[in-house]
Amino acid sequence: MEALVAILLGVLTASGVFLILRARTFSVVLGLTLLSHAVNLFLFSMGRLHTNAPAVIGEAAQHADPLPQALVLTAIVIGFAMTAFVVVLALRSVLELKNDHVDGVDKNEEPI
Repeated sequence: MEALVAILLGVLTASGVFLILRARTFSVVLGLTLLSHAVNLFLFSMGRLHTNAPAVIGEAAQHADPLPQALVLTAIVIGFAMTAFVVVLALRSVLELKNDHVDGVDKNEEPI
């Protein structure tokens, strides 16, 4: 199971980095989203999730650590806000520059 999670984390991270290095804004937004999902999954898997264990210390012999769950929940909310902001910023850039390139210059066109 650990190998499957490690492979999934590697694939998500590699896909996110590949998409961030593209020259289109939608690819960059999608790459950032994949990287944030990879980080969330990494944080959640490092918390050693225990099933049917209370989150209160002293209630049982084995307890669940609530800190990784709280970190992931906070990261999901912040990631959603960041993604919404970047999408609006990308849409404004597309409307003003009339292209979808990150640097605002198409390779086939003259610089603005």
